[in-house]
Amino acid sequence: MSSSSPLRRTALDALHRSLGATMTDFAGWDMPLRYGSERDEHVAVRTKAGLFDLSHMGEITVTGPEADRFLNHALVGDIASVRVGRARYTMICQEDGGILDDLIVYRLAENEYMVVANASNAQVVLDALTERAAGFAAAVRDDRDAYALIAVQGPESPGILKSLTDADLDGLKYYAGLPGTVAGVPALIARTGYTGEDGFELFVAPEHAEKLWQALTEAGAPVGLVPCGLSCRDTLRLEAGMPLYGHELSTSLTPFDAGLGRVVKFEKEGDFVGRAALEAAASRAQENPPRVLVGLIAEGRRVPRAGYPVVAGGEVIGEVTSGAPSPTLGRPIAMAYVDAGHSAPGTPGVGVDIRGSHEPHEVVALPFYKRRK
Repeated sequence: MSSSSPLRRTALDALHRSLGATMTDFAGWDMPLRYGSERDEHVAVRTKAGLFDLSHMGEITVTGPEADRFLNHALVGDIASVRVGRARYTMICQEDGGILDDLIVYRLAENEYMVVANASNAQVVLDALTERAAGFAAAVRDDRDAYALIAVQGPESPGILKSLTDADLDGLKYYAGLPGTVAGVPALIARTGYTGEDGFELFVAPEHAEKLWQALTEAGAPVGLVPCGLSCRDTLRLEAGMPLYGHELSTSLTPFDAGLGRVVKFEKEGDFVGRAALEAAASRAQENPPRVLVGLIAEGRRVPRAGYPVVAGGEVIGEVTSGAPSPTLGRPIAMAYVDAGHSAPGTPGVGVDIRGSHEPHEVVALPFYKRRK
């Protein structure tokens, strides 16, 4: 997105402004950063419920008799084994094994899938899938303008949604989706999210977005639902130990370097893009463990930020990928890649170099926060 290109606006843009949202440029979209206090928004999602506009995400539809075989070739996961109505977290990699993006793939019908890419990578993923579809009886369609995406997240979200739909939410498992009607609006109702809480993502036509947002707002008001921006979305996913592309994931890392080798399914039938490089990366990781993604909890008040060196014994042993104050823990936290020898929880002497000062941090296993089931 060149600097001269106008920012894209979601179907809810006027509504966000009417709510007094602080807007920000995110991946070429004008998006709400916060409506009031980002800490209050974060706490609402952890304890009650929050409402998010995620219409900047990139939806790509794949159809055809060989859609399953094609996606198994294009992506590292075993997409053909996903049952209709279910979803899977996976990745698309380059030929050299570098991560182009992490994705959620929904199987909507026997020969129809929806691939959801990060906003910053949607065009890259679309181009890669289009190129990789050659030779398969499968069609790749850019559906970014066909959907608005609204998420309701937090412990009160099932009750809020139940009051607006007769869809079987109790039978809807995590990482599953079903077509339904919410507040009279046709929607794909998915039990997915990026906050570490129970919640739902609702894919709807853009012209229905405002009606749905208002209905959710009214239904959620008695239980404390608030609108939430991208700022608290980032601290929520950080506490939940969820990777963010451009921070924990990049083209310079393979899934094995990122500690997410489990998403690569070598046992599936047929070749897939990056297979040889990923087999070599898996072998390397066993012989010479790569840096490990760990959690760091600050002992002081200074916040470790992305790019800050992680140090021990006067040596640089890693780098912070994401850092922020944690409203839930009441202390600054970070995710960082560190040398395997310093990755065990409780490893002594580990700190973060914050502008020349060694600030002590506790090494912990991820995630920092796990909701009670």
